[in-house]
Amino acid sequence: MHDENALKQAKKLVAAAKKISALTGAGISVDSGIPDFRSEGGIWERFDPHEYGTYDAFLNDPSKFWTMGRELAKVMLKAKPNPAHIALAKLEQTGKLLGVITQNIDNLHQVAGNSNVIELHGSYLRAHCMECKTEYVGEEVHQRVADGEIPPRCEKCGGVLKSEAVLFGEPMPEDPMARAVEICNDTDLMLVIGTSLSVYPAAFLPQLAKNSGAKVILINLEGANRDDVADIILMGKASDLVPRLFGISE
Repeated sequence: MHDENALKQAKKLVAAAKKISALTGAGISVDSGIPDFRSEGGIWERFDPHEYGTYDAFLNDPSKFWTMGRELAKVMLKAKPNPAHIALAKLEQTGKLLGVITQNIDNLHQVAGNSNVIELHGSYLRAHCMECKTEYVGEEVHQRVADGEIPPRCEKCGGVLKSEAVLFGEPMPEDPMARAVEICNDTDLMLVIGTSLSVYPAAFLPQLAKNSGAKVILINLEGANRDDVADIILMGKASDLVPRLFGISE
């Protein structure tokens, strides 16, 4: 699907770059068995986001979110990093990767071995009590939900637990976005992988990098809403193209 000449040019940009950054979206995790929320058979086809995925809906009836969350966890907890995640982890080992900025909540970049991962939309592996703010990290909360505890409650005060995953209408955490902006201002090459650049403010980050003088390579199955920001567009699977871009054999 992609142009071999474009891949050749992209490889040259990667070889020349000293400070590479990556912005990743749902498309990088599809080959790990996590369907894009918006795709056919995705979570939004089965659960109306207005009913199950907004912050107001959660405050009104948290059991709705956790009913959807139970289905989500079944997929998330068995997913493993694919060659695209692993290639980014190997790139970090070379010292050329500033960090990975991700819109995903699946923790796969960390499992693959990346240490500087900025999660713009939180992580499914973290939750907190809405009352006493006690934090829960790991799979335990999801196991309780799988066992029928909907919504899960705090073991200290009995308050309702909320996943750290950012819901529609919920303010995004400020610290990750500030760190992402810092990276965009410092990078000389941004790889935009598996995102249609339709969700803001994340969709503005490649433009920010561009404004700072960086080149932008876009890797996605179907292009993106902001193709204009890319110097090179590679259309195809991230799990195929990202390792080839870095010359990493599987």
